[in-house]
Amino acid sequence: MNKDNIINYFKAGIKELKNIKIGVEHEKFLFYKKNDKRINYSTIKEIFKILYEFGWKPHFEEENVIALNKDGKSITLEPGNQIELAGAQLTNIHEVCSEANNYLFELKQVVEKLDLKIVSAGFDPISKLTEVPNNPKKRYEVMTKDMPKGGSLSLDMMYRTSGTQLNLDYYSEIDFTKKFKLANYLVPLSIALFANSSIVEKRDSKYLSYRSKVWQDTSRGGLPEIFLENIDFEKYADFVINYPILFLKKDNKYLSGNNYKFSDYMSGNIKEINNSLPNIDDLGLHLSTIFTENRLKQYIELRSMDTCGWNCICAGPAFFTGLLYGSLDEALEFISSWKKIDTLNAYKDAPIKGLNTNLMGQDMLYWISNLLKIAKKGLEKRDFIGKNGSNETKYLEHLNNIINNKETVASHVINKFSKFQNLEDLYDK
Repeated sequence: MNKDNIINYFKAGIKELKNIKIGVEHEKFLFYKKNDKRINYSTIKEIFKILYEFGWKPHFEEENVIALNKDGKSITLEPGNQIELAGAQLTNIHEVCSEANNYLFELKQVVEKLDLKIVSAGFDPISKLTEVPNNPKKRYEVMTKDMPKGGSLSLDMMYRTSGTQLNLDYYSEIDFTKKFKLANYLVPLSIALFANSSIVEKRDSKYLSYRSKVWQDTSRGGLPEIFLENIDFEKYADFVINYPILFLKKDNKYLSGNNYKFSDYMSGNIKEINNSLPNIDDLGLHLSTIFTENRLKQYIELRSMDTCGWNCICAGPAFFTGLLYGSLDEALEFISSWKKIDTLNAYKDAPIKGLNTNLMGQDMLYWISNLLKIAKKGLEKRDFIGKNGSNETKYLEHLNNIINNKETVASHVINKFSKFQNLEDLYDK
């Protein structure tokens, strides 16, 4: 494998404009009702068995079920038994919402049958790290050992965070460059707007998005300054080639990357795997272990949103779809005066200051309210009409309420928690 192979891999992700899709992934915490403890792997197996009744098919790693698949989507298992819906490739936000609602219906049958509770928050509000059970998924064993070496909160990221991820396509290399640049400049806004992780171990963490704080102190995470430049496929390939390997896969076993870079793999310089060379699957594995706020596979992943409740699960995808698919050039023009250093400073401040974060002399409320208008125009331009006769702009209502009330989900949770000192509002109703 050489650099051209990697560049061509990214080029293979180019879609025709008429075929660009939307994919949404969202994680949830599950707790036992009886004792507020996180569920263990035995309960995961019970959950999966019930979901078989809805047409989900199991995916095994040796004898252990680690995921379910159905109709182009999957339910996967995170390190602390968070469960994640990785949605299908869909055309519009109406379909995204329908998918989420169908999943919620199925999940509600499960939690009622097994006497569980769902928590939609970016960080586990109850458990200490030592209290979170693990599971037998093999790659997590290596990650648990190696990740803390490069970031003090890496294990918190693995075992106590949940996020919402949006996957978007590109129809040319130039289109990728524009979308990736905009997505990275918007990371501080995304953190502030979708903050939903203020309670940690049953206390006010003094952060609005403690999840984002954790990800900033996670090995292989962060917002590289180079991502705020005009990145093309070659520059991203260089980034990937010079990035350390987290783990290697050989004979279905995961081995520590031992501080090798992918360039060492490409040169045949890794003795632990007999100096063998990487294939496309090895490249895909490497790309999936780069934990930056946004990243490239054969589509762009936007990864800066805290998990939110079911009432707002479509809001983030609608906001970014409106900007990146509907109003890309206008949004880029709007942020064109932003300096890299100011954006990176805002990125560091946003987890604790939220909507009050300063960026280029204005607070986040100013920037978000203007970008919300641009996103709305983008969704109107897309003009996808749902079954009830409305377009995708209706999914921005949750964000309009945040701007009008000047209160994020995190702020609301803190205010209610401070007043009543209970966690009941954290559980999905």
